[in-house]
Amino acid sequence: MSDILQSGHIMRVFSAEQDIGLEESVDIIAHDGVTLALIIRASFSREGVNFFTPREYSQQLAHMEHAAGTKICAHVHNIMAREVKLTQEVLLIKRGRVRVDLYGANLHYVTSRTLGPGDVILLSAGGHGFEMLEDAAFIEVKQGPYMGDHDKVRFEPRS
Repeated sequence: MSDILQSGHIMRVFSAEQDIGLEESVDIIAHDGVTLALIIRASFSREGVNFFTPREYSQQLAHMEHAAGTKICAHVHNIMAREVKLTQEVLLIKRGRVRVDLYGANLHYVTSRTLGPGDVILLSAGGHGFEMLEDAAFIEVKQGPYMGDHDKVRFEPRS
């Protein structure tokens, strides 16, 4: 039976043996009981389908690793009305190094992390900003539709 490990409100379901070394390749950043971000390092490797997000997250994040010849059955996703109240973003760093600064709900600085090629970050709550430490390229995935000026608020960080 798997243990459920919880930090903030991101949950992971792994057995105790699977959890060995996890802290080196998965970083869950929580502040005041809220998960701000989840980082999956390029070094993460685990066979099968491993979801990192709880079912209620509007942005689901999983790592999938299968042997050659494995088949995933053809499927289609049902049309379902969903309500998204908070935009969550996923970034995949393709090249370069990027520093991400994370802020709590009160816009106060919490912490920073450096991301490199192959790293993935889910920005699930709070605020965030970036500095390119090297020339960088990354892919961003977030929910739509984009609401223009109504979609985000830029702010001066508080210390």
